[in-house]
Amino acid sequence: MARTRWLDDPVESGPAAGFGVYLHVPFCHHRCGYCDFATAAVGDRRDSTALFERYVSALRTDLARQVAAGRRALAPTTAREHTSDAWPAVTSIFLGGGTPTMLPPKLCAAVVRAVFDELDVADDAEVSVECNPETASEALFAALVDAGVTRISMGAQSFTPSVLATLERGHSAERPVAAVRQARTAGIGEINLDLIFGTPGETDDDWRDTLHAVLAAGTDHVSAYALTIHDSTPFGRAIDRGVMPGPDDDVQADRFAIARDILGAGGFEHYEVSNWALGSARRSRHNLLYWRHGDYLAVGVGAHGHLAGRRWWTTRSTARYLTAVEEGRSPVTGSEELDRDQRAHERLLLGLRVREGLHPADVPPLDPLALEDALDAGLVTTACGRLQCTEQGWFLLDEAVGRLLP
Repeated sequence: MARTRWLDDPVESGPAAGFGVYLHVPFCHHRCGYCDFATAAVGDRRDSTALFERYVSALRTDLARQVAAGRRALAPTTAREHTSDAWPAVTSIFLGGGTPTMLPPKLCAAVVRAVFDELDVADDAEVSVECNPETASEALFAALVDAGVTRISMGAQSFTPSVLATLERGHSAERPVAAVRQARTAGIGEINLDLIFGTPGETDDDWRDTLHAVLAAGTDHVSAYALTIHDSTPFGRAIDRGVMPGPDDDVQADRFAIARDILGAGGFEHYEVSNWALGSARRSRHNLLYWRHGDYLAVGVGAHGHLAGRRWWTTRSTARYLTAVEEGRSPVTGSEELDRDQRAHERLLLGLRVREGLHPADVPPLDPLALEDALDAGLVTTACGRLQCTEQGWFLLDEAVGRLLP
C-alpha cells in the first residue's frame, strides 16, 4: 500500500493539487515568427465578429458535453469502474491562446462564465486570462472582473523596441505599463508579465533594462523564458537558411542569471524554473496544478487535458474544431494512457521544477542506489524530508530524473 500512495493518496500532487479548466482561443492579429502554438491569424478582417461568436458558441458546447459525459468518460480505461462521475470543484481556470482578448469584452467574459455555469467553482479559485498589451482596454478588464477573473497574464516579452521588432510584436515598449495600470484600476488582483530572453540582437543591457522596467511596472509575477526555436516556424526556417542566427545557449544562461539576480533583488521569489512571484500567495495556481501532476479539462483548439494518467488533445485546426463540435462529434484527435512507470517519470520531471520539490508521500518508489547516485552527483537533496532539485539539478533536470529512474 505504501508503494502506491504516491498515486492513490498523494498529499500535494495528483488529485490533491486541485482541478483546473483550460480553454483555448486561437485568434491573433498576426502569428509571430517564433510562435508554435495553435493559433489562427485573422488580422483586421471585418468579418471576424461572426467567427468569434461561432467559436465561443462551440467552446461553450464543447465544455457542456465534457461535463455532461462525466469523469468516467475521460478516465483511463483501467480506472473507469472505480471513478465517480462527479466533478470536483474547480480551483483554477485559464483562458489562453492565441490572444483571447482579441474577442470583444462580452464574448471573452462569456467564455469565463461558461465554466461557472457548468461546474462548481471554488470561492477562492484563480481565474486567469492571457492578454496582449495592444488588446488591453478599461472596458475589457471591467468585463473580465465582472465575470470573475482574478488574474491577467500579459505578453510583454521585452521593453526594448528593437527586440520587440525582431519578435514581431504589435505593441510599443511603453504599452505593457499602461495596460498594467488599466488592469489594476479595473480591479484585477494579480498580474503576470511574460518575458522572452536571448532574442537575436538583444544585449545584456537590453535585458537588464527590461527587467528593471518590469520591477517599475507594479506587477507581482514574472514568467521569463529563453527563446526557443521550432523548425516549423518562420524563425526556424530562417535559421536553417542562415539568414538569422540561432539562440546561443551560453548567452541565454547569462541572461537567466541576470534575471535571477535582478528579480531576486526586487523581492521576487524564484519558485519555479521560469517563474518568479512576490511571495507564495502570488504564485500561479494553475501552473502549479500542471507541475504537481493535477487534473484539468481541455476545451478549444489545440487544448490538452489530463485525468489520472490519461492525456488527450484536440485538433489544432480552427475549421476542423468548429465543424466537429457543430456536427456533434468530439474534436479530440489523440490520447494516451500512461503506465505507472511513465507516471512516475512525469511526477518527478514536473514536481522537481518547483523550488520545494515533492512531499515525501508524493515521491514514486526509488531505488536506494539510484537516489544515492543522484545525491552524490549534487543534483537532488532530501532537505526536510522533501525530494528537491539542487540549484545545479534544477537546470539539469532531465539528467536528475534519469539518474533517479534509470
